[in-house]
This record gives sequence, structure tokens and C-alpha cells, in this order.
Amino acid sequence: MHYALNLRTFIYSHYFYLGLRVAFGLIGLTLLTLAISDSNTAMTVCIGALCTTLMDMPSPLRHKFNEMLSSVLLCSAVTLLISLCAQVPWLLMAVLVIVSFFASMMVVYGKKSMPLQLAALFIMTMSMEHQMTWQQAFHHAGLFMLGGLAYLAYAMAVAWFLRHRIKQQVLAEALFELATYIDIKADFYDTRFNLTEQFNKLVRHQSILADRQQASRDLILRSHKNSKDAIVVQVHVCMLDLYELILSTHTDYALLRQHLADSDVLKSLHDLAYKAARDIESVAYAVTRKRASYAQIQYEQEWAEIEAEIARLQAKGESAQEALATLRAQRNKIRALLKMIADLHVASQKVSEHVPFWRGADMAPFLSQPKYELTTLFASMRMESPVFRFALRVSMAICAGLAIAHWLPYAAHSYWIVLTIVIILRPTFSMTRQRRADRIIGTIIGCVLTALVIRFVHSDMVLMAILFLAVVAMPTFIYLRYRYTAIAVSLMILLQLHLVAPTNPHLVTERLIDTFIGAVVATIFSFVLASWEYQSLPRLVRQVLNVNLSYMQASFELLQGRTFDDIAYRIERKRLMDSLAALSSALVRMLDEPASKQRAVEDINLFIVQNYLLVAHVAALRSILGRHEHELPGTQVNALLTHSHTQVCLTLSRALEQLDNTAAISTPLATQPAPIHADGAWSGWPLVQRRIRLLQADADKIVIHSAAIVHITSPR
Repeated sequence: MHYALNLRTFIYSHYFYLGLRVAFGLIGLTLLTLAISDSNTAMTVCIGALCTTLMDMPSPLRHKFNEMLSSVLLCSAVTLLISLCAQVPWLLMAVLVIVSFFASMMVVYGKKSMPLQLAALFIMTMSMEHQMTWQQAFHHAGLFMLGGLAYLAYAMAVAWFLRHRIKQQVLAEALFELATYIDIKADFYDTRFNLTEQFNKLVRHQSILADRQQASRDLILRSHKNSKDAIVVQVHVCMLDLYELILSTHTDYALLRQHLADSDVLKSLHDLAYKAARDIESVAYAVTRKRASYAQIQYEQEWAEIEAEIARLQAKGESAQEALATLRAQRNKIRALLKMIADLHVASQKVSEHVPFWRGADMAPFLSQPKYELTTLFASMRMESPVFRFALRVSMAICAGLAIAHWLPYAAHSYWIVLTIVIILRPTFSMTRQRRADRIIGTIIGCVLTALVIRFVHSDMVLMAILFLAVVAMPTFIYLRYRYTAIAVSLMILLQLHLVAPTNPHLVTERLIDTFIGAVVATIFSFVLASWEYQSLPRLVRQVLNVNLSYMQASFELLQGRTFDDIAYRIERKRLMDSLAALSSALVRMLDEPASKQRAVEDINLFIVQNYLLVAHVAALRSILGRHEHELPGTQVNALLTHSHTQVCLTLSRALEQLDNTAAISTPLATQPAPIHADGAWSGWPLVQRRIRLLQADADKIVIHSAAIVHITSPR
């Protein structure tokens, strides 16, 4: 369950803060306008503010201002344009199609532009049924802009006042997701769980974790001006180092299960990991409450059981050496992991005297750098572009919705049908499918709740209280559980209409019918000019391989001591994890598409897993070399690392070459034997050599899976 859906943590989350901020802003602005003007003016000002709330997201202050101002200006222009054309039906239809197309094209700028697209289409649908003179149109657009600017000023003031609080909340969310990640890893020790399925689950969660970590970077690493900011940065950096240690804990779980299935040590390892997750959650919970965190969880019992099992395996002699070595290595990595969690607690308590890695470094490569250039928009206006096809799909669906509303035998509300289409129809089939289910179920529940409220509640004060809760819930769950937002929106709008016109007996049933009509239209057009996920797989696979090559270069330079600054390594690791997250997300979306449009599912799964394992092996090598740095035979180790680096890079380059030649799936290059070292005095040799063998073996598997993906997904 998402941390923000737990009541204990919900009230401290930035989702709940957003809901309160929006509710107080909208209602306060509406009441203020009512005090000095009439209800029509107040409604127009409120809608202007409502459109602006869609861009009210956790962002750096400068970005937030630019995003919200763009929303105010764009939506004001749209409402003016639609209002001016409303009296000429054919002109209105043409403008609706053009606005729908260009608003949908904005999706080309990425995930942050999607709320702006929705805001533009929302105000388009709300404005298309108001017939006005040109003077009234300008007056209406002016009031709309006034509402948007007023909410912008209010939201920026709140964001400035709570700027440090928002950093804490976003950081806490990343920590909660990291704890969930460890929970998944804990189940690797539980023989009731299938290892392959568990690994797939772990890789899927990586895309969520990568997104939360990036949101934390964007807010925290841009500016740090005082001791409170310094503490947040310390916790953030410690979290990233902890994540790398977690990656290094990957081991041969099948071997552990095989040799230790009759022992309680697997349960002890599971309990250690589970407790570690709760320990991280305690840090996250303290951060959300603006408090320092102190360690309270004890691990002594599990450590005693693990040490007892190691002693038992030692007593068995040669027959248990492999299991003993694996268990010892895992014990050492978990010990380092728990020490890092203790450091995480300390980082939340006071500013460290040691200068963290970010001081004086260029943080730009770690941060999102959105670019809103017209050339990007025009370059996507071709049939091969998924965004262009999406924009055409939305335009056609809206035309169909308007035509159906015009010919229906009852007085349909065309704006509600169009609004349903706009909300449901998303850039990908899987997103559309999920949004359709949420919209329909949420609308049904919302309509039923509204009917019950209207039937049994007759106090205007109680109705206003319910309306306030609906306004709070609407933005709170829009990025968390859209189904709850759909319930809140239905409840909010229907209660408002009931308060304005309480004599309409068909209020609820009409909205239900219009919602189903819009859902049917959106469903049909989700298949028109559809862009299926398998079409993007070769590009995403190539991106992963290119970034992995850069990551290997940075990794081995660090491992061999050719550089002592790990900034380049951190940058390339972030790029690789982001590219793997993008591929993993595409796979998840593809699994929601029709079976006939699914390609190479197993090979993509294995390709993602093998690339993830390469990161885990590098992290493990770094951990091993760090633990033995004082006794390290540098020359011999570097010779082995150089050989391994050459072999892995040749293998990954071979995989890239095969992407351009899909006629056949060739085998990877034969791996050259590693240099043999006679010096066996160093205790770390077996661990290093084993990791390098695994690294090269997993790189070889990447060649096969990448070629298979492109072969299966290539046009026939």
C-alpha cells in the first residue's frame, strides 16, 4: 500500500497538504469575490483558479512560477478564443478541433506538461456552451485570468513559506519507497515466493523509486541556504548511498535456498531486511514530522542466529564451503547496510562537519532540465510520432462526442461528454484503460453518494461541509488514486448544481448517461492511430545499452582508482537507472495492452534483469574493494579489472551492433580467460573473481536478449 494511503502518514504527506492548499485557496477566493460581486463573477473567478491548481505541484519555486503562469496565460487565451467563437457553430467546431490538437501536442514536453494539457482542454469544454458578445467574452476572459493570477499569487506565497517543508515531504516519500524496495528484497529469503516473480516485482518498483528520487533531487539539490536545508541534503545523499549498498546485497538466492532451506537462518535474513525497511520508514516518518530520527530497532537476535549458522557451517567442513562463503558475504553486506541506516539517522539530527559530495559540484546533470522549445513541437508533427497520433486521436474523439451529443434524443450536456473524453483519453492505451475504469467507477460511486446526500441531508451547512471535503479530496488523490478524485469531482459538481438548481430531478442520471457515452467514445478512439508500446522497444533497448557502456567506463575508472571523485559515477548510475526505469515502465504498459500487441515480454524482462544485475555486481565490487582497501594488491586487482572492463564493453558493443542487424540472433563473443594470480594471500580474491565472472556472464546474456527483442519487434 502507498505510504500516503496510510492514515498515520497521510496527514503529513505533500498530497494532503496540496488538497488543503487548493481547498482553502479556491473557497477563500470564491467567498472573497462573492463579498464584493455576484455569483456569476465568483464562479468565473473560481474556475480560473481551479484550472491553475492543476499546475500546483511540488517544484522549485522558479519552475513553479513559470509553470503556473503558463497555465494562466494559456487557459485565459483558450477561454477567450472559445467564447468569441461560441455564437458561430461551424467556427466553434473548427476552433475546438484546433485547440484540442495543439493542447494534446504539448504532451511532447514530458510528464509535467500533461496537467497543462488537461487544464487547457478542461477550460475549453467549460467555455464552449456560453454564448457571449465580444465585449462579454473579453470581460469573462479577464475575470478568468484574474482568478488564475490570484491563485498563482496565493500558491507562490504558500510555497515560499513552506519551501523547506515541501523538501522534507518529497524526501520522505523517496525514503518510504526505498523501504518498500527493501521489503521486496526481504521476500527473496522466503521460500514461499518464486524468485523470478520476485525479481520482476523488484525491477518494476525501480521505476517508481527512480521517479521519487528524481523529484527529491530536483527540489533538494537546487538550493541549500541554511542548516535546515543542509540536513535535508545530508539525508538525501545518505539515502542514495544506501540505495547503492542495497543494490550490492544481491546474491545467489537460489544457492542460499538450496543449502539453507532446513535452517532458520533464511528467516533471520528475511527478518533483518524487514526490520531494516521499518528502520528506514522511521527516518521517513520523522522527516515528515520535522523531527530528528533516532534508532530504536534492535537486530541482536537475528545477528546471533546468523552467527550460529555460520559456526555450524564451519563445523561441517568442505561440504558446506560454498554456502558458507555466500552467507558470510551476505552477512558483511547487510552489516554495512545497517551501519548506513544508522548514518541515515545521524544525518537527520545535525549538520555534519564533513563536507558532502555536493558542495562546490555542478548539480545540473542530476536535475531535470525541461526545455519548452517550439522546434520540439514542430519536429513531432509527423505520423511516426506517438504524440502527433495522440493529438489527432483526441481531436477526432472530441468531434465524435460533440456529434453524438447533438443528435441524442434527450438534452445531453455536451460539455460533460467532452470532458469525460478529455479525462479518459491518455497518450498510451494502458493509461487510457486505467483512467476509464477509474472514471466510470468513481462517477458511479460519486453519483450514488450525491443521491444519498441530497435525499437525506437538508442542512445547507452540512452540505457545504461535505462540499469542502470533496474539494480537499479532489487534488489530494489526483496523482495518488484517481478513482477517489473522480468520486470527489462528481460529488463536488453535482452538489454545486443541486445548491444552484435544487429542483432538477434528473441531475444524477443525466451525468451518469453522459459519462458512459464519453467513456464509450474514448474507448473506441483509443484504438484509432494507436501507438503500441512494442514499437518503442528497440529505441529504449538501444538507450539502455549506450548508457550502460558509459556507466561501465565511469565505474571501472572509480574501481581502479584512476579517479577519486565519484560524481561521474553517480551521474552515469542515475542515467542508467532512469533508462532502465523507462524500459520497465514501457513493459508494464505493454502488459495492459491487447495480447496481440504484446511482443518479447520474457526477453524484455530478462534484459532488464541482466542490466540491473550488472549494476548490482559493480556496486558489490565497490563494496568489496572498499572493505579491503588497506590490504589491496593494487597492481594485480587493476589488471583483473582492466581485463573485465574490456570484455564487458566488447560484449555490450556487440549487443549494440546486433540492434542494427536483426536478420539473425548471433551469439556473444567468446570471453577471454581472466589473468591468473598466484598470490593468494589477499582474502578478497575469491569474492572479486566471483563477481567478475558473474558480471561477464550477465553481460553475455544481454547480447542474446537484446537481439531477440529487436528481432521479435521488428516490422515483418
